Amino acid sequence: MKAFQLKMARAAVGLGVRELAALAGVTANTITRIENGADAKQSTLDALRTALEDKVIFLADGETTAGGPGVRLRDRQA
Repeated sequence: MKAFQLKMARAAVGLGVRELAALAGVTANTITRIENGADAKQSTLDALRTALEDKVIFLADGETTAGGPGVRLRDRQA
């Protein structure tokens, strides 16, 4: 998960930094730093991804029409 994917996913599901922080068990400052390009521990990234994966799908390079990485909302009917 890249920094911009985190920000895109958070925005897509309508979560604020503090809300996502509470869901993932990290601090809001940590999320802000990651979204601004700072490095993070893999365990932190895993916690953030887990907190968002029931709502979004993280797309890798080549999985989007633009060719780069991105996010997509999960089908709410599934």
